Amino acid sequence: MDQMVINAKTRTTMGKKAAKVLRTTGRIPAIMYNSKGQSTMIDVDETEFNKVWRTVTPTTLVTLKIDGKDSAEAFIKDTEYNIRTDKVLHADFFEPASDKELTVKMKLQYTGTPAGVLKGGFMRKHTPFVTLKAVAKNIPERLVVDVSGINVGEHFCVKDLSFAKGVTVLTPPETYLVSVSPAR
Repeated sequence: MDQMVINAKTRTTMGKKAAKVLRTTGRIPAIMYNSKGQSTMIDVDETEFNKVWRTVTPTTLVTLKIDGKDSAEAFIKDTEYNIRTDKVLHADFFEPASDKELTVKMKLQYTGTPAGVLKGGFMRKHTPFVTLKAVAKNIPERLVVDVSGINVGEHFCVKDLSFAKGVTVLTPPETYLVSVSPAR
């Protein structure tokens, strides 16, 4: 996926009134914090942020260009969202240390129809998440599992997944992800 870039400006004002003023000008108040506990108050363009926010996963690194010069690789960690107005009210960005490993719990996405299901079997999803440990740049955006090759009586385990170099799987390797059982 192409690197997502969000332009940001540092801000000095804070509070409810200042946030309202920002939102009326098409900006979203935000904060960027890092693994050392330091934080920077910023604001981002609403249109630009929404374009990126609606397409990324929690493990997608985005580039924050602050005041047009400084840039930081960060995750969109949290958003405050108004469901009635369909607008983001506030965003939190997390800038991980480039050399420190992170532990993340990733949701699995399944593609395909198992061969065993086409023959009358039933697919059972056992574990919806897999826990990984890696530096931020090596964490995959998505974990997509192709289940089309699984027949009746077979299963797909964590050990059957393949990852890039530098990614450690913390979930036990014998953990079943998917199995196909025969019809009763």
